[in-house]
Amino acid sequence: MRKLIDVDGIRQRWELVARHLDERQRRLWAASEAQVVGYGGISWVASITGISRPTIHTGLKEMKSPATTDRIRKPGAGPKRHTETQPELLAALDRLVEPASRGDPESPLRWTCKSLRQLQDELEKQGFTVSHRVVGDLLREAATVFKPTARHSKGRNTRIGTLSLSSSRRP
Repeated sequence: MRKLIDVDGIRQRWELVARHLDERQRRLWAASEAQVVGYGGISWVASITGISRPTIHTGLKEMKSPATTDRIRKPGAGPKRHTETQPELLAALDRLVEPASRGDPESPLRWTCKSLRQLQDELEKQGFTVSHRVVGDLLREAATVFKPTARHSKGRNTRIGTLSLSSSRRP
């Protein structure tokens, strides 16, 4: 006697909860559905949800082992830092910021007038793969302050936002 598989039910449940689950919860949900289906459940759930079979196998292993941690990934898993995959990135960014830096040369705080997107474009021309957000994170770690140039609006000199990483304010 063959067991009927509720394909529509699995699909509906998946569509309802998928966007609310992190990757570990998705593995466990798919593994539980596969276990309920029984023989061939892993293949059925994989084809219905698009989750890979090895991911569902991992979920089954996680269900059998006692929950010992709240971690989603193993330590060290996930993407590597851009400075690890591209070791010359910091030096290249420093070379780009240095000519345009402002302020007291004795101060550990540096100011730059270049935008994050300008720096990103120049780094990409040098062959680095980086986003403007990563450039901003690297500059914040290096305690660089963005000081945009003044813009003229209807004949007036208008200052646009300034990001300061120091506790003391400069005039």
